[in-house]
Formats: sequence, structure tokens, C-alpha cells
Amino acid sequence: MNAHTTPDSNTQIHDENTIMAERRHKLSALRERGNAYPNDFSPSHRAGDLQAQYQDTDKAALEVAHVTVSIAGRMMLKRVMGKASFATVQDATGQIQFYINDEGVGADAHEAFKHWDMGDIVAAEGVLFKTNKGELSLRCQTLRLLSKSLRPLPDKFHGLADQEMKYRQRYVDLIVTPETRETFIKRTKAMNAMRAFMVENNFMEVETPMLHAIPGGASAKPFKTHHNALDMEMFLRIAPELYLKRLIVGGFERVFEVNRNFRNEGVSVRHNPEFTMMEFYAAYTDYQWIMDYTEQILREVAIRATGSATLTYQGKEVDLSKPFDRLTIVQAIEKYAPDYIGSDFNDETFLRNELKKKGADINAPQIKNAGVGALQLALFEEVAEHLLWNPTFIIDYPIEVSPLARASDAVEGITERFELFMTGREYANGFSELNDPEDQAARFMAQVAAKDAGDDEAMYYDADYIRALEYGMPPTGGCGIGIDRFMMLLTDSPNIRDVLLFPHLRKEEF
Repeated sequence: MNAHTTPDSNTQIHDENTIMAERRHKLSALRERGNAYPNDFSPSHRAGDLQAQYQDTDKAALEVAHVTVSIAGRMMLKRVMGKASFATVQDATGQIQFYINDEGVGADAHEAFKHWDMGDIVAAEGVLFKTNKGELSLRCQTLRLLSKSLRPLPDKFHGLADQEMKYRQRYVDLIVTPETRETFIKRTKAMNAMRAFMVENNFMEVETPMLHAIPGGASAKPFKTHHNALDMEMFLRIAPELYLKRLIVGGFERVFEVNRNFRNEGVSVRHNPEFTMMEFYAAYTDYQWIMDYTEQILREVAIRATGSATLTYQGKEVDLSKPFDRLTIVQAIEKYAPDYIGSDFNDETFLRNELKKKGADINAPQIKNAGVGALQLALFEEVAEHLLWNPTFIIDYPIEVSPLARASDAVEGITERFELFMTGREYANGFSELNDPEDQAARFMAQVAAKDAGDDEAMYYDADYIRALEYGMPPTGGCGIGIDRFMMLLTDSPNIRDVLLFPHLRKEEF
């Protein structure tokens, strides 16, 4: 017996194989009679639309109206009761009941139906009516089998219980789990709302390259590939930032992009190596304006997608309707870890000792070679980040960890940068953009030195981006929003895989 199978799973596999053999036999009989997979039917109506349209129409009025429709979908339930049969059919919008008898569809078609299986794709034409219990139904006048389902659906009472199977076979999950369908319907609605809000505010949607000769725009480990025709190493993009800012140089003053980024890093309940972000840039703005606008985006999208700016996530309220908090790194540490109030946050030895006490890897390149600012950030991540439940902007990040952000004119050593946290995790990162080409070149050189010292996430030197800045980029603010994490919040999903149609998993062995 395989180490990963049990007697129950072996029985299940045997039962499934038996069912599939029976269904293949039925399919063979269908092939002998003609085309087993016809493609000449187009439904005139959809189940959900009909349910909404006629929910308030009473039984007698519907009979008088004599509404003729055609419907197609997947058979989810089937009841054969002698002279009459019933089927529940599901399309993309909802479900409707079919009523089938000899008088309506003919004895031959009714007999054929009795041998069809749950999961089959069926089509019917007929007249709408309501049962004595008020259920909207279709009195079938014609009935056809369009696609034979060879695999049985999961048991209707237990659904799809295996979480990995839900992710790996999302097509089955979507068939049998209404909550999963609703999650992705809500995701699409939220994405449409986000794009609409951006366009309403004069942002232009653009597309920039996915394959980069130089990975840039974020500190992350890239995926590498090879372009055969050009015989050169290339990288899947880790962020679109540097290309979007090239467009600001070119004169497009407000741009945004919604698309995939790729980072060759760990997989967890909040990380997927391929993920969706929206990045946007606006000329003649700064990080204060960008914070205000980011707050508006998230609040407005929540309202348009869910009907409210007050959400519930994992049993706890998240209120997007109120102004978001704004704290510096040190203020956040003192607020959420009050034992540190009065500590000397400029003492490098103190910071390293505290990080060691918290179990941080003090020999990791990002900490080993860090200055005071980066050590403060590392301590914040250890003691405060996970406690930031309601929306909070953490502001004024140190220069050494913000290679693309504009330095503060007021406080030496920090940048005009923020990150947005909710539910104990980061949702957005933005700043006043660094538009001084000489300063940016020096920052890139510092990143190269960090990479040479062992930091795999440090940035490369991008000479073309420096050349673009040398033509002059106006004062600009920008931000990237993690769409998948925001969708987790909007749909109350505990795992990032719940909001990705096809999340990455280990390779399946067949």
C-alpha cells in the first residue's frame, strides 16, 4: 500500500473507478448513436436572472404569462419518480429546477434522461412555472445531453472537504462550493471597482514588460530564465515600478497597472510566488497625498464590492471608514510594545541584543550589515507589525532600506515613505519618488555593494533608469497595493490560496 493511502482512500478510488467505467460505457453507447458532444445549442436565458425576475410572480400569474425559455447547465441533483422526474441544473448565475415527463419531452427522451448522471451538462427548452411550494421550475418540452461527465462529483452532503483538492482541482471546487464561487465573483467586482475609481481620478491604465533584463522596483529574489534568440539571461519582474516611472518621465502624469509580479520566495498563508499588485504613480504629488489617496481607494472599493467600509475579518472588525492611523517606526514599537517606552532606539548594540532575544537571525545579511534605521525596522517587525489590526500607515522609513524613495528634507537619514498595515500584515508600500538621478545612482551602488555582501534581495544597478531620470522626472508620488491580501480581507479568507483561482502547489504525481 502506498504510504499516502489508507483503506478508506483505496475504497474511494475503487468506487470512483467503478463509476467512471460505468460512465465510459454510457459514453460509448452515445457515440454509437451519433455526436456525443454536440455544439449546436445556445441558451436564451440564465438561471439566476430568471430567479430574480420572477421571484415575486405568483403561480397563477406565471401560468397565464406562458414564459418560454431555454436553459443549459450542469445537473447537480436528479430525482426519478415514475412518470415524472426532476433535476436541479446549475449555470454560472444560479440554479433552476427542471420538470420532465413523457408528455412534455416524449417517452424516449424521458427514458434517456433516467440514465444520465449528476455532473452531466444538459439543455432544455420549456415553459416556466412554480410548484405548489413556490419553487421556480421549467416544464421541459425538449431535453438534451450536451456533455457527458465521466468523473463523479463529490458527495453533495460533504462537499469538497480536502483543502488541497480544493486548491488543486479548483474546477471541482467551483462546481460544488457556492462560497468559493462567491469569493471570486466578489474579487472580480472589487477589481472592476478599483479600475473604475482610478479612471474616474484621471489615471491611465498601462501595461509594462513582464520579462526584465534587470530586475528592479523592489527588494526581492527574482525568478531567472533565458531568452534563446537573444542569448541572454532575463528575469520575471518583481515589480513594474521603474517602467511606470519611465512613463512619468515621458509625460504621462498619472498611470497605473494591475498585473502579476513574481518573487522567488517562500509560500505561506499570505505569500504566493506569483501575485497581483496595483501600482500607481501621480506627478506633482508626495507621499502625504499618496497616503490620502490610497486610503480613499481601499475605502471606496470596499464599499462598492461589499456595500460597507466596515468589514469583518476572521471574527474581528476592520473599520476602513475612519481616518487611518499614522505612526513612525519608533512610535509603533512604543504603542504596541510599551515595555520599550524610553529605550534608546539609536543604540545599535541595544537593538541587536533585543533582536537576538526575539529570535531574529542576526547573522542574516539584512541585519548583520544593517545600520540603526534598519535595525529599528527589524525590531518593529518582530514586536509590533502583527498587532496592527486596524488600518495604520507606518511612515518615515530609513534611507538604507528605501533605495527608490526621496530623502526627507526635514529629518536626516529617513525617507518620505510609508507602508500600510491591517490585520497584522502589510497591504501597501508607497513614497515620494526619488527623482534626483545622482542620488539614485549612488543608492543603486549601495545596493550593489549589499548584493556583493550576500544580500540576495538587494537591487541591481539600472543604467537605463538613471538615463531616464537624467532627462528629468517631475516630483512624483507612487504606491503599490497587494491585491491578493486585500481580497483576503474583502472576502474574509484566512489563506491567500483562497483568493487565487489556481495557487501554486507542489507538483502532483499522477
